[in-house]
Amino acid sequence: MSARPRRRRQLTTAGRISRPAAAAVHSARACWSRSRTIVARFCGMDVPFALTQARALDAVVRHGSFSRAAAELGLTQPAVSMQVRQLEAALGLPLVERMGKRAFATRAGELLLEHSARAVRELETAVQMLQRLRGRVAGRIRIGTSASLSIYVLPPVFRSFRARHPDVELIVVTGNAPEIAHAIVANQLDIGITSLPVRERELTVLPFCEDEQVAIAPRRAPWRPRRRITAAELAEHPLILFERGGTVHRVIEDWFHRAGVAPRAVMELGNTEAIKKLVGAGLGLSIVSHFTVDGEARAGSGGVVALSLDPPLIHQRGIILRRDKPRTPALDALLAALHEVRFSRRRRSAPAR
Repeated sequence: MSARPRRRRQLTTAGRISRPAAAAVHSARACWSRSRTIVARFCGMDVPFALTQARALDAVVRHGSFSRAAAELGLTQPAVSMQVRQLEAALGLPLVERMGKRAFATRAGELLLEHSARAVRELETAVQMLQRLRGRVAGRIRIGTSASLSIYVLPPVFRSFRARHPDVELIVVTGNAPEIAHAIVANQLDIGITSLPVRERELTVLPFCEDEQVAIAPRRAPWRPRRRITAAELAEHPLILFERGGTVHRVIEDWFHRAGVAPRAVMELGNTEAIKKLVGAGLGLSIVSHFTVDGEARAGSGGVVALSLDPPLIHQRGIILRRDKPRTPALDALLAALHEVRFSRRRRSAPAR
């Protein structure tokens, strides 16, 4: 009968532990495994021994004194003596012998310490690293967001966050709102910054910003003198809209329907930059986030001009995460950074050029 493979357990804190700590833990495991095998061969049975007992033995032999070992370990001398006796009882062999006022390792003690001392020190190093890790913001956060937010809105937020918390790894995945919500429910993502509303009951929603939508047209007459455009006027032109299935497409369709008109979409795409290029080439008009065009409008660059919608169309963006998601220090720090962002709730008027 073949032996069942042992499942490898991962040691984690807030996300991933640092590489030095992981290496120390791995090294300690390997060394500890070898020392257990040697003990089993030496005494004829596989008996685990406690880390505290091994540390006590190591300290006693290094100092040659139970009292000095107790002072190093922060224990009483009787407690150290008890730990060494428990270890000797478990192994069935004397590990320490006294000669005068000094304590020395027996041959069995030397053999045990030869293979366990390194493991003890490696584990102590790992524990110290993990304690330092616990005292700072570190780990990994998987973020889902839209392509437009990842390009136009979030880079300065992430740059500032990484400057303050360099030990946090940010993994950014783009998609539409339903895809992101589904991934968060499935715990494939930790947090989403995306379009609202979301319908999943497992999610909690935090406000992020109000995103005014604007129409874009080719940068040429008759659009240059204009500042506003209605749904009825837009419906007279071929439109290049966001792909169906996403929240943005539904929000735009609802805006047209409230005005009593139907949009005439000739193309549907999922990429804002592609939509802007097609509009600039004269293939139609579109509706996009003001974040994606305000910079170009102020600079007078790009192939499109932005027109305010009449009536205005405000699209809600929010932060979503599972209601039962454990709140790590890294995640709390990112949420705080996102709440610090104070985007304009309405588009600041940028004259059409």
